Amino acid sequence: MAHPRRAVHALVALSAATFCYVTTEVLPIGLLTLIAPDLGRSRSEAGLLVTGYAVVVMIVALPLTRVTRRVPRRPLLAGTLGVFAAATTVSAFADSYQVLLAARLVSATTNGVFWAVVFPVAISMFPANVRGRIVARLSIGNALGPVLGVPLGTWLGGEFGWRAAFAAMAVLGFAVCLAIALLLPSVTPRQSAEDIGPMPDRQRFVVLLVATTLAVTGAMGAFTYMTVFLLDVSGFAAASLGLLLFVQGSFGVVGTWAVGRVLDRFPLGVVLGLLGLLTAAMLGLYGIGASKVAAIPLLAVAGMSFSSLIAGIQHRIMQVAPSTTDMASASLSVAFNVGLAAGSLIGAGLLATAGVRVVPLFGGLLTAVALALLAGHEMSRGRRRANGTARRDPDPQPIGQSAVHA
Repeated sequence: MAHPRRAVHALVALSAATFCYVTTEVLPIGLLTLIAPDLGRSRSEAGLLVTGYAVVVMIVALPLTRVTRRVPRRPLLAGTLGVFAAATTVSAFADSYQVLLAARLVSATTNGVFWAVVFPVAISMFPANVRGRIVARLSIGNALGPVLGVPLGTWLGGEFGWRAAFAAMAVLGFAVCLAIALLLPSVTPRQSAEDIGPMPDRQRFVVLLVATTLAVTGAMGAFTYMTVFLLDVSGFAAASLGLLLFVQGSFGVVGTWAVGRVLDRFPLGVVLGLLGLLTAAMLGLYGIGASKVAAIPLLAVAGMSFSSLIAGIQHRIMQVAPSTTDMASASLSVAFNVGLAAGSLIGAGLLATAGVRVVPLFGGLLTAVALALLAGHEMSRGRRRANGTARRDPDPQPIGQSAVHA
């Protein structure tokens, strides 16, 4: 473990890095109407700046994580941030769609490696009994991306041009890169049994990945078109959308912080409970979302439960990782991006054919399936254990143990 004060400062820098990645990945969504005409492209082509990014992450996350598995973590994280910041700088000065897309895809190649190692590195700096809390604190940067980063980037783009938003993220990226290089303790990866989760279980790991893909597909299918739902179904004025999305995002930040206080004691219960809340909120929006009075608290619950769920799943995936925790985290990154791309695609199809009213129903049904899959698997394990046929979990070992030197 690192010195406590240095570890806290390094954790803040790592959380800022997660903010940079989340914000920059989805930043073009708020800038589509500015980028498309400036570069002479349609809005759908500009949308490929987000879709293509996710596809690259899905393709390269696992192989690049394997290739870099023996690289010391401080230079690896600083290097990924450096490439990210350089690519984002190129994005800010791109004079053609091809250059902007290429820069985005280069940035995406670092995304999978970053998410694979950032959580194992963060928890290696703290005692084992607070690692759930550390995962949640680190995840606050993720949650702040949609509620703070994207709105500010959209505002910058509207005031000073879309390139200004990318320039701001490049400057922040370089600053975070320097902070990580200075603050992060030296972390040497070990390819040994100490790198696996404390409860390695391949079946649990696979089921959790499948459930994550289902849940993210459902949630992102609904969230991508939530503004359309709020306008056409709930009847809110367009001027209210910014405040409503702020409510959704801010509850996500608060929920992520709060979950950290119980995640170490109830890792599985937190995931199941948040899936239940997310399902109830989605189905509630479908059932009574036409009421403005009902839509606002349901939107807040949906935002809180989804953001918190990401932290809960990240913590759980490292507990049951059957191989190294960085490969487990890379697999989770792939599952999340598959869900993101599939959700937005299916949501678009539903919007065009059945109307926006059914999009939350689709989301709620998928999250319900994810909940049933996880709960059913655990109940099945319990029955087998009661019959003496299930393998007992091994005693907990340190998650992602690494050699850390102050």
